[in-house]
Amino acid sequence: MEKIIKQLANELNIREKQVAATVALLDEGNTVPFIARYRKEVTGGLSDEQLRALSERLGYLRNLEDRKAEVKRLLEEMEKLTPDIEQSLDEAITLQEVEDIYRPFRPKRRTRATVAREKGLEPLAQKILAQEAPVTEEDAAAFIDPEKAVETADDALAGALDIIAEIVSDDAEIRKLIRDMAYEKGIVETTGLTEETSTYSMYYDFKEPVARIVSHRVLAINRGEREKFLQVKIQVPEEDLLKAIKAKYIKNPSPTSELMERAVDDAYKRLIWPSIEREIRNILTEKAEEQALVTFSKNLKHLLLQAPVKDKAILGFDPAYRTGCKLAVIDSSGRLLDHAVCYPTPPQNAFEESKKLILALIERHNVDVISLGNGTASRESERFLAEILKDAKRPVSYVVVSEAGASVYSASKLAAEEFPDLDVSFRGAVSIARRLQDPLAELVKIDPKALGVGQYQHDVNQKKLSEKLAGVVEDCVNSVGVDVNTASPSLLSYVSGITASVANSIVKYREENGLFKSREEFLKVPKLGPKTFKQCAGFLRVPESDNILDNTAVHPESYAIAEQVMKLYTLEELKKKNFSESEIKDMAASLDIGIPTLKDILAELKKPGRDPREELPPPIFRTDVLEISDLKPGMLLMGTVRNVTDFGAFIDIGVHQDGLCHISELSESFVRSPFDLVSVGDTVKVKVLSVDTERNRIALTMKGV
Repeated sequence: MEKIIKQLANELNIREKQVAATVALLDEGNTVPFIARYRKEVTGGLSDEQLRALSERLGYLRNLEDRKAEVKRLLEEMEKLTPDIEQSLDEAITLQEVEDIYRPFRPKRRTRATVAREKGLEPLAQKILAQEAPVTEEDAAAFIDPEKAVETADDALAGALDIIAEIVSDDAEIRKLIRDMAYEKGIVETTGLTEETSTYSMYYDFKEPVARIVSHRVLAINRGEREKFLQVKIQVPEEDLLKAIKAKYIKNPSPTSELMERAVDDAYKRLIWPSIEREIRNILTEKAEEQALVTFSKNLKHLLLQAPVKDKAILGFDPAYRTGCKLAVIDSSGRLLDHAVCYPTPPQNAFEESKKLILALIERHNVDVISLGNGTASRESERFLAEILKDAKRPVSYVVVSEAGASVYSASKLAAEEFPDLDVSFRGAVSIARRLQDPLAELVKIDPKALGVGQYQHDVNQKKLSEKLAGVVEDCVNSVGVDVNTASPSLLSYVSGITASVANSIVKYREENGLFKSREEFLKVPKLGPKTFKQCAGFLRVPESDNILDNTAVHPESYAIAEQVMKLYTLEELKKKNFSESEIKDMAASLDIGIPTLKDILAELKKPGRDPREELPPPIFRTDVLEISDLKPGMLLMGTVRNVTDFGAFIDIGVHQDGLCHISELSESFVRSPFDLVSVGDTVKVKVLSVDTERNRIALTMKGV
């Protein structure tokens, strides 16, 4: 374990003491959100992202050590474990290296070499391999045995060379050397298998060094290959690779060098290179998938943590053509008040009837904002809304929101439980309204993969993707906190320590016993014991409690300290006072508490019940509409970042079609990653560079605006 702790400290650039403490906390069953928030003194203030990286890497390194031990055990049973092999295993830093070392001893399916060994040709192979004396035709003829299908001297030589080829191919040192050389000098080369124009046209004649190819291209190429548009090869300097193998295996001069040349050439072309090429492709794919997971995670985090639109009645507008636009009005707490359908879009074009219906809903329910989904027919619907809102008797604006995943939610078991008597088509409109009102509470009901902020999310390892995104959602939910008296089971299930079963128990208890009045009452919930209480209590808020601390992120284990602070200062004094570092240090010493925990307590007491998302900029409220034909190069506009990829950001500027701000247009200075400058949900000022109305493409820049 010491070795793993040292390696983690080195890789993550943190102290060994921090790693050891974190590993101990994880092994005790503490969750990442709990450790990040309530064990800062122990971990040295590691963030949730650092903790997740440490946890994932810890799992890999433990698997690596387990595999090393397993391989040693297997080799010991075979009586093949030598001090050199044991040292090589101890020094291996990847699972691939361990498998390379074990490769020569792993039980094999029948190969040409195993068949040759069964024919008794091993001694002949060893004589050629020794390169100490010539191997004549007479030497080979001595192994002729018709009963074993060795009919001629050439048959014997061929079998012996098959054995040598496999020995060379199984050499862990050679495989590592070829793999490293191929990675450093290889070229990914793709050619088109068709002449028809497609998404993959740019890859019909494409070359890029293995060491420099970017992740999104790797995933695009993989997809193009799967869909039979592309042929993919890795071209390498074959002569250099063969020279490296021959330098180890062929003595010069040598009595059997010609035979050895034949064996090495065969080993490379038949056994080594096809295997290494697959490995290189796998390495590139794994790296690309990891980058895609990082991209998706960052986008999802910012999508979930967008500022909520509180204390407003919202009309959800789910646009459509033939089947009509579905409408749903919710109050400031998210409760469904009314629903209807209108037909302002083709083919009905019932403009006046639709206008009358929507204005009546606005007046009847005092609607403040319309949340418009950005799917099919949203362009026409937006134009319609911009026109009719001029005649509303109260000020009403609209916001275009992503409706990704709304249909998934509509047809889900959860939606059916929430709205058993509501038609599936109207549930989407409710979701569209609620995701403006409280993005986090609504979007957690939907599989993160359906939220449309990923990059090639269907091409990556789905198990890894699900695990990664679940971690992101968990971190977001716990960073904001959850009102235990209004939260859905979906939201509760992401709270630290709470399983889906416990979440359902909480909701059932609430329905049977009324609203929770304190955090202590959580312990009355079936299945929620002291261990779970410790993990979840600080993240669940109870606004109805008489104890103000129950509506903060202060953990019950720190209530005694918080109460002492409140004896020193009133809440009004705490709201106004800015403590100096020396004051905090002195107070922490007198209260016998860590400085990070004290700072968190003071921050909570300054703003009890605060929502960290309220400090973020609100969404862009619109009252008018632009057409893509209205856009001209040089125009300055405000927009909302909808998606961020490795190559740039897609920005909604109010013309239905998102514009692309390429990474090279994000800043005057060099940008290593778009995430360094923009995030999903950001409000940004952009300038139009060019407009291609035929292909519906808009190029934007943030330079000089």
